Amino acid sequence: MAKVAIVGCGAMGSVYAGLMAHAGHEVYGITLWPEHVAAIRGKGLRVSGISGDKTVRLAGASTTTEGIGICDLVIIAAKAYDAEAAARAALPLLGPQTVVQTIQNGWGSPQAVARIIPPDQLAVGVAGGYGASLPEPGHVHHNGFEVTWFGKYAGLSDELLDRSADIWRSSGFKVAIHDDVRSMIWKKLIMNVAFSGTSCVTGLTIGQIIDNAHAWKVARGCSEEAVAVCRAQGVDLGIADPIAHVKSLGGKIPNARPSMLLDSMAGRRGEIDAINGAISRLGAELGVPTPINDIVVAIVKAKESLIADHADGR
Repeated sequence: MAKVAIVGCGAMGSVYAGLMAHAGHEVYGITLWPEHVAAIRGKGLRVSGISGDKTVRLAGASTTTEGIGICDLVIIAAKAYDAEAAARAALPLLGPQTVVQTIQNGWGSPQAVARIIPPDQLAVGVAGGYGASLPEPGHVHHNGFEVTWFGKYAGLSDELLDRSADIWRSSGFKVAIHDDVRSMIWKKLIMNVAFSGTSCVTGLTIGQIIDNAHAWKVARGCSEEAVAVCRAQGVDLGIADPIAHVKSLGGKIPNARPSMLLDSMAGRRGEIDAINGAISRLGAELGVPTPINDIVVAIVKAKESLIADHADGR
């Protein structure tokens, strides 16, 4: 049994926490959402979806990392824009043998986390095909868990990386270890850029985007631009047909709403800067045109500005 802390126990983090606790690990969930904490403390954490329907008790649920102590594994599952703050909050949980896995959408989070966490204790994770959502406080639902990949950031020993991966495997996750972390991240990113921004501007699920010729034209264009940027970076995806790969993975969770759409529906800030916005920024640096991603980013930011104005009472 391992002692695990999930820093950023939202939709994805709650799937990790619930299945690891169900497997017998000592799991602590940390989230800034007090209603979620209260529900988990009161009734336990319910996990429903492809893994079944179960309610588990966590070792602890709170809005801070105070009082948890040293952990074997710390998973930073916060949003990309909160990753650095989550890493700072995780520092009291670290001992010399603690492995920290940072798992975010998009591009740039591992570098931000590595400014806080010792690089030789840090692993980079990619999770995809989950379709996770929180129907209500204390209840997480997921449509799948196709991709759970890890690689070293810099200097982490093979022994510690394997030990941390075994915690996931013992909890029912299919884990793969990758030597080429940049390629690993890009394999997920070309899918994120296809469906995240497109869903946010259309309101469609992943399956509806694939089935709708107009929406798929946007999604495919976003992904094709991402592939071009990836190649300009000199990264080998190792995939013969990247767009077919994106469509195949998306087709496995047709009813899923990407997190960016869920955030928009809830009136929250999304991760557009780390996903489609990253393609625009990198494309500008490398001289690769990204007009479709540029437009999607502009539309999402326009929507988010309305949310911000409403929050300010304007």
